[in-house]
Amino acid sequence: MQTVAHILNSKHNLTVWTIAPTALVLDAIKLFAEKGIGALLVMEGEQVIGIVTERDYARKVHILGRSSNDTPVSDIMTSPVMYVRPDQTNEQCMALMTENRLRHLPVMNDGKLVGLISIGDLVKDIISEQQFIIQQLEHYIMGERG
Repeated sequence: MQTVAHILNSKHNLTVWTIAPTALVLDAIKLFAEKGIGALLVMEGEQVIGIVTERDYARKVHILGRSSNDTPVSDIMTSPVMYVRPDQTNEQCMALMTENRLRHLPVMNDGKLVGLISIGDLVKDIISEQQFIIQQLEHYIMGERG
């Protein structure tokens, strides 16, 4: 089983996009589109106080007929935020995401934000791990025959 630290090390882009709680939802939507992302961590200084996602926008602004021009991110963010540590396994993360219907998990180390992993990152890592195991088993089987 791989750890969250391994997953972060294998990511091409470690940038974690953030937004202030006082920013307007419109600013969040612009960042989603501009950066090609689906979630922003809501920060006050160095502290993670929430997470806002495209799903939050769809369910808490658009469907309810609110205006993204005058609704602050703090009104629609999810808080408190579940997070993981670098030493946790991909299996633990997958269980947490599945049980809580999450698509993104901040990675915290000693209270400091060190990264963000998505369900896509986890799936990619688990598939890679399974492919490696299959290759090892194939080599073992072929070696037994020879």
